Amino acid sequence: MLSVIADVGGTNIRLAVLDIATTEISKVREYPCAQFITLEAAIAQYFTTFQEPVINLCIGIACPVENDLVTMTNLNWQFSKKEFKHKFSLQELHVINDYTAISFAVPFVPDNQKIKIGGGEAVTDGVKAIFGPGTGLGVSHLIKQGEKWVSLDGEGGHTSFAPNTSQQADVLLLLQAQFGHVSAERFLSGQGLVNIYHALCRLAGKQPEFFEAADITKAALNNECELATQTLTLFCQAMGGFAGNLALSLDCKGGVYIAGGIVPRFVEFFKNSEFRTFFEAKGRFKDYLQTIPTYLITHENPGLLGASVYLRQELL
Repeated sequence: MLSVIADVGGTNIRLAVLDIATTEISKVREYPCAQFITLEAAIAQYFTTFQEPVINLCIGIACPVENDLVTMTNLNWQFSKKEFKHKFSLQELHVINDYTAISFAVPFVPDNQKIKIGGGEAVTDGVKAIFGPGTGLGVSHLIKQGEKWVSLDGEGGHTSFAPNTSQQADVLLLLQAQFGHVSAERFLSGQGLVNIYHALCRLAGKQPEFFEAADITKAALNNECELATQTLTLFCQAMGGFAGNLALSLDCKGGVYIAGGIVPRFVEFFKNSEFRTFFEAKGRFKDYLQTIPTYLITHENPGLLGASVYLRQELL
């Protein structure tokens, strides 16, 4: 009888088998979400690769999970937990937010699979903040309670964006005219890169050349477009300001950790950016923030790792 873990994002779904006794993760598979009409269809395809029955399933998914009906924010998938559990004859079904899963991974990510960007040493059992630009902007905090880790759920990516420069403020005004409320996710996501770039083009009186985040990033890294470079620069500044806000919110002496699929695509640019400057730029609390370390997670599957930690805590 098998235990399976799943990491469901807006673009891809990753699945694996977890050995509860040894913590070993095996049979990792990744599918494009666009390949399936429903999450059930993706899970069913993965289950057909086994002869043994699956009895435990933990799903980390990119949306709120409080209610029985789970509806994804950036993908046209929804399901009932109760019906899902019955359909697959599961003994245990745990559905958690994707950044809840990633947060559980943080204490177990090896040093060689994260890059430290400034600050002092992390307090081992201190409060940790985790966020990550990807299809959306996931956010979570992690605290230690006794011998267990507890993730503090939330939708921090949808808090209001706070500009820290006149350029950021100019971009914000254009996005407010377009969207009304401008969340941090409108800046810090794949679509956020496009939003920033198109706004900068309008401010410069130029027609945009690019309409995909990957193309903007490529042009910036290859020094092919000054506005693309400005976009990536502003993106890193905004990440720093947002990360500093998270650190202040819950006294994150355990560090602030960046996950998501976007930043690992431009690691060197990020390391040399103003991220850390804007992280610490909190006026009277600059000295306070200088001691808090920030990290970029480079682990290939932190969502699966975290889902495995969560499921083991629940079953043991």
